Amino acid sequence: MEKAKDTEPQVSQKLKDICQFWNTLPNTQPHMESSPSGEAPVEEDEDIDDSSMDLILLPLTDENCKSEMIGKDNEDSAASIGVNKIESTQTAKPRFFLGKCTSQQKLQWTAAINKAKKMEDPWSDFSLNGLETEVVKRHRYSALRKKWTTDEVKVKMEDNVFNQGAMRECFRLKKLSNFYHHDNWQRAHNYVAKSYIHPVERGVYFQDVKLQNDAKLWGEEYNRHCPPKKIDIMQMCVLEFVDRKGSPLFHLEHFIEGEYVKYNSNSGFVSEAVRCTPQAFSHFTFERSGHQLIVVDIQGVGDLWTDPQIHSADGTDYGDGNLGTKGMALFFHSHACNRICERLGLTSFDLDSNEQRDQRKFVEMQKHSATCLRDTTEICMSPTAFEASNLHRFLRQRTCSGGSMGSMTMSPGGDEGLGSPMSQDSDCFFLRQRCVSEPSTEYMSPASRQRFQSGDSDGSRHRLQSGDSDSYYLPTSRSRTVSGDSDTDSGSGTSTREEERIQYLMAMMKSRPACVEHEVELREMRDSETKTGGSILGQIHLDLAKYHELGRFKVAEQDECDMGAAVLHLKQAARCGVLEAILTLAKMYFGLPTDILVNVRVEDGPDNVDQGVDFMLQAAEAGDRSAMIYMAKAFQSGNGLGRIRSTDWKEAAYWYDLAIKTEDPDENGDFDATMDHPVYQLQAAQAEVWRSGGYGLEKDQSYAGQLVK
Repeated sequence: MEKAKDTEPQVSQKLKDICQFWNTLPNTQPHMESSPSGEAPVEEDEDIDDSSMDLILLPLTDENCKSEMIGKDNEDSAASIGVNKIESTQTAKPRFFLGKCTSQQKLQWTAAINKAKKMEDPWSDFSLNGLETEVVKRHRYSALRKKWTTDEVKVKMEDNVFNQGAMRECFRLKKLSNFYHHDNWQRAHNYVAKSYIHPVERGVYFQDVKLQNDAKLWGEEYNRHCPPKKIDIMQMCVLEFVDRKGSPLFHLEHFIEGEYVKYNSNSGFVSEAVRCTPQAFSHFTFERSGHQLIVVDIQGVGDLWTDPQIHSADGTDYGDGNLGTKGMALFFHSHACNRICERLGLTSFDLDSNEQRDQRKFVEMQKHSATCLRDTTEICMSPTAFEASNLHRFLRQRTCSGGSMGSMTMSPGGDEGLGSPMSQDSDCFFLRQRCVSEPSTEYMSPASRQRFQSGDSDGSRHRLQSGDSDSYYLPTSRSRTVSGDSDTDSGSGTSTREEERIQYLMAMMKSRPACVEHEVELREMRDSETKTGGSILGQIHLDLAKYHELGRFKVAEQDECDMGAAVLHLKQAARCGVLEAILTLAKMYFGLPTDILVNVRVEDGPDNVDQGVDFMLQAAEAGDRSAMIYMAKAFQSGNGLGRIRSTDWKEAAYWYDLAIKTEDPDENGDFDATMDHPVYQLQAAQAEVWRSGGYGLEKDQSYAGQLVK
């Protein structure tokens, strides 16, 4: 019969002592916190000789190993246990399954556990053991299996609040392990029960648990990259006091003893504490998830954190604290990359010079950080488009395989492939870092964009079978080369093997860093007729432009809004193909009223109209009906085309026809209801063009008559 102790540690000084050993042990990943699958026993009976225990280090969420050790008979209970103690007979010695370790590491862990046992209970003065025992329901969530499990536990909880935050109040609580065969409350563990100060829907409690356990998975993913300091996020569950009136709910977490610090928030706050790890972790989650989410609101004791917040690209799930791309924008406005970011290969977010000046204080503080970098730290690589479409599956396979970071790929069939970690000497790392060493502040015009596309105009391209939803092609006849800031086509008509290799690596890498230059290059390689829409990074820049217009970052009320920074972020959003930004810039250059940045005026210049037409054409190609109508009228009359374009009735007829047929929403989800430009007026203008002919269009009076009818 299996006999195992409770998994929940007496957190406080015990946990911090053990974590100190953790960071000194190479190639091990112990967790004194329960895994997303459940709880993890770490404490033995007092009469057990620890020196005789067989200690092996094992990743907590490695479910395959757990099933083999425990056996099929106990498979269901094993799903909720992270580290298991097996006893084949009543006289057998228990074992801690903690993974493989050396003799020296075994001695260190044994010493750490013995030291933890001798620590006194920090809550011994509060007489919690004398309180009434209550049997409550415990709801636990497995982030790997995405399933809830419910059982009953015995607890003793104080009635008085001992601490509170802005939203929740805290109560001291003792919980007895279900693995104990006697009610020995002297060995019960210390917990904190939290409840919302103001009533909320019961589902909010369960959403919070899901959020924290999902964030814990990203913490484990970060640890696999071998950062200077590994981190952990507390396991949390829901307690339901069924014997109380209304069956109130509480969150349950281990009590953490030590100095509690809030390192950043979900709205851009950054602590002045000299720490690099919390900020680097948040940046890491953004790039590692392919811009799909970011984990912020980092707080806790040391590198043991609790109550994080996740901003997702679509802004759904994870409660009211999920601000979507707006929350991501607030983070990057205040984030200054540090040494850990650089070591992980993360790229700096594009900011205006004034914004960079405001960050100098944090940059100077981080220079005094005691962080020591590791040579074994791996470069962060974003998942492929297929992997990003199901991040949970991606993380589950990463966790269960125990593979190296940056080296695993997930095929559509679900198989993992392991390769060598990506070093700083690799080609992919060079290509990734090029966007930092060669930043471009100049907007890539549609003309240069077409020059790149023309390199593939002969149709001689090879498809890269990457197994994801995005299609990438490697040109064999011509290749885009990079020389300084200029884009050129190879004059020989054939690309060299080196150029093909670079193009291939760039396409296969599919990394999504935080800099716009790399985003633009990636989008140019996409097999799509339009290069607009779908950029999360572009939407973040657009949100920053709006924040500047609203004065969100003003230090004093009398300060003026930084409209220069707002325009820069608007242009960066346009480079990423955000339709709203493209259309706004087009109207700015034409001197037309805009919906955002209404007080910004572009200085008069000979190239203003040409740039405005470039933007307007992009907006029309993205499906904006008003832009289509503008281009149709401009090509018909010859007005507003700038210096490089002239009257072209063939183009006018094309855009009139497209505007008439446009009934679907554009990439912004909008549709012009034709109140200003009804269909019959557009048909009449199109018929006039076909009736008269000229300017490149052969007249067709018969077709013109059909349009009028």
